Order: sequence, then structure tokens, then C-alpha cells
Amino acid sequence: MSTLGMVLIGLLSIVSIVLTGIILLQSDRAAGLGAMGAGSSSSGDSYWSKNKGNSMEGALSKYTKIGGALFMIIALAINFVK
Repeated sequence: MSTLGMVLIGLLSIVSIVLTGIILLQSDRAAGLGAMGAGSSSSGDSYWSKNKGNSMEGALSKYTKIGGALFMIIALAINFVK
């Protein structure tokens, strides 16, 4: 295996460990999905939903998407290098 392949495998391992940690830090969304229809305000927009991107949960969601994209790109690169 080439040196580039070994470096990519190392990066993939690091990204997968970090991505696993980020996913485990996220809160369970089961309560939010169950309460979608009942108990919501008439407009459907609450203070929490408007400012979710500025919260820790919003940041973790963004990092999960970035980490997943990196994981797929690195995995494809490893496939082409081999």
C-alpha cells in the first residue's frame, strides 16, 4: 500500500472516532418528534427553533454533517488510491 493510502486510512480513523464522539454528545430527539403535533405554538416557530443554530445542539448537528461528508470523501479517496 502506498504512503498516501496509509495517511488516508489514518485520517479516516481519526474522523470516525471524532464523528462517533460528536454523535454520542447529541441529545435524544425522541421527545421532540413525539411532541411535534401537540403542544406547539400556533405559528410553529418558537424561540428555541429560531435560535437552534446558535446553540450547542445546532453546532453538534453542523459538525456531524461536516464529519459525515469528510468520512465519505476520505473513504472514496482510499478506494481510488488502492
